[in-house]
Amino acid sequence: MMHKILIAGLTVLLLLTPRVALACPVCFGQSDSPMASAANLAILVMLVIVGGMIAAFASFFIYLMRRARLVGDDSQPHEGTA
Repeated sequence: MMHKILIAGLTVLLLLTPRVALACPVCFGQSDSPMASAANLAILVMLVIVGGMIAAFASFFIYLMRRARLVGDDSQPHEGTA
């Protein structure tokens, strides 16, 4: 019963929310305004940061795989063994 009341309340709240509040600056305003340019630049900066982090994780795991392959390879003599 409480679940239905919550859903009904959220539905009423969404229907009473002005449409202006749901629009992003780029969609609502002019596409050549400074606010739209700032939003586009912010998206680009976030993509670069996320891409850099993914590349860092991938290169670290490739480094670990190469190290594991070198340690696991018994055909090469290891330092300190007779």
